[in-house]
Amino acid sequence: MTEILALPAFDDNYIWLLRARGFVAVVDPGDAAPVLAHLEKSGDRLCAMLTTHHHGDHVGGLAEILACFPVPVFGPGIENIPGVTHALAGGERIGLPEIGVEFEVIAVPGHTRGHLAYYGPSIGGDGVIFCGDTLFGAGCGRLFEGTPAQMQNSLAKLAALPPPTRVYCAHEYTQSNLRFARAVEPGSIDVQRRSEHVELERAAGRPTIPTSIRVELASNPFLRWDAAAVRAAAATRLGHAPADAVETFSAIREWKNRF
Repeated sequence: MTEILALPAFDDNYIWLLRARGFVAVVDPGDAAPVLAHLEKSGDRLCAMLTTHHHGDHVGGLAEILACFPVPVFGPGIENIPGVTHALAGGERIGLPEIGVEFEVIAVPGHTRGHLAYYGPSIGGDGVIFCGDTLFGAGCGRLFEGTPAQMQNSLAKLAALPPPTRVYCAHEYTQSNLRFARAVEPGSIDVQRRSEHVELERAAGRPTIPTSIRVELASNPFLRWDAAAVRAAAATRLGHAPADAVETFSAIREWKNRF
């Protein structure tokens, strides 16, 4: 069975480790120190690294780790990530035989132009998605390089995954994102219940990740562009009814930028 471990990094990042058979693969190693410390303490052998996009808090540790462990590195081919050995564009299937897992690579541009997500449908029974900074707990990433249409389409791909799929994003943003979700849908029981649960988890020092596609569909305004309350909130911001899902998403994302 594959174990998934979280290595906290910086203020609110998670570096994810997939562990089995004495090997580990690392997702988004923004900082080398926690990865190298784990390897030294555990005796695990590094077999691969996966990157979702080029931002430093996701790839900043690559060079130092590679200097010690020259392993394959998977990442978006159209982004400048020194150390990537397997350039991907989305649509590929990749295998990590040392830990016995396979991923479907999904192109999810928006946050950056080449952003990727790694979907393991057979991992852990329910399946997992490592989505970097595209989908967060109750939120989504900022649009630094892509368009609202690209990001809405990318999020729609993730929303279409099986509801039990566990979502491993790269930041602990759920608590603050839910404050915005309550503003968008103040009457939502799902948002309120999730907010109460997350407040308790964070007060106890526990992570709110992983979440699931089912939970996000019920309480994440950035996946709920068809919900009447979200469309109404977008209309208030726009001054007219949104024409489609993209305009709804765009209005909500712009609001969140200034929230």
